[in-house]
Amino acid sequence: MSINPVNASRIQSAIAYASQRTGVDFDYLMGQARVESGLNASARAGSSSATGLYQFIESSWLAVMKKHGAEHGLSWAADAISQTGSGRYTVSDPATRRAILNLRNDPATASLMAASHAADNGQAISATLGREATGTDLYMAHFLGIGGASKFLSAMEANPSASGAALFPSAARANRSVFFEADGSARSLGEIYRRFAGKLGQGADSVSETRAANLSFAAQALAMGDDTTVVTGSGESAQDALAWASSTLGKFGGRAGAQAASVLRPTPDTARLAYMMLARLGA
Repeated sequence: MSINPVNASRIQSAIAYASQRTGVDFDYLMGQARVESGLNASARAGSSSATGLYQFIESSWLAVMKKHGAEHGLSWAADAISQTGSGRYTVSDPATRRAILNLRNDPATASLMAASHAADNGQAISATLGREATGTDLYMAHFLGIGGASKFLSAMEANPSASGAALFPSAARANRSVFFEADGSARSLGEIYRRFAGKLGQGADSVSETRAANLSFAAQALAMGDDTTVVTGSGESAQDALAWASSTLGKFGGRAGAQAASVLRPTPDTARLAYMMLARLGA
């Protein structure tokens, strides 16, 4: 899937900031977004209410927003959500409910909620299994819920060759491509887990793709006109900004590089690059 460099940069920055705020692995969050929506913040599911970068359904979004909205500056949303005696999350005012649900399509908010939810799941999995949760463990919790993931992971540790469909018949009926091979044979717990790990790995690989797109975009922006002085207090030029971008986006690799190359908080270096891009686009 081809991603607009401007949108890709904005989404990557939102995910990086969420990773920084919550401590959840950047590569995992990037991979999950790639798997869930193809990094499309407006993606919508055809068979459910799921939408946005992380494909939250309405009930899950209201639950995580109620729990974590206030800590991320969204008290107005968290306070508007109530929980009934049966555990259902509701919003009394229809307009407010729509506004809260529409935040699923905002990359910054969606990333923060996804990361906060993953952090909760990671703590629960670690407490159950007595070890640190991996990115694939977190995705299992996203896919099956924390109870289902704990059951899956515990069963897999005991017998990885056991049938996933036998253990999760309802989930298997709703997700045949996950639990069954093309010939109809059931996949084992270990096979299902490895397939999810592979998908997340492919998603995380898009970090380098996005980093390259950012650099390409910077070069294109610079080529759109004559050199322009970037007013950052030091008199740097757009050429200086591109030189910094080339160094930062190109010399790092892996998780540390992805985080180092992302716009987490404004700094003189990231400000130079952002100013150069926006100035060249006439923003």
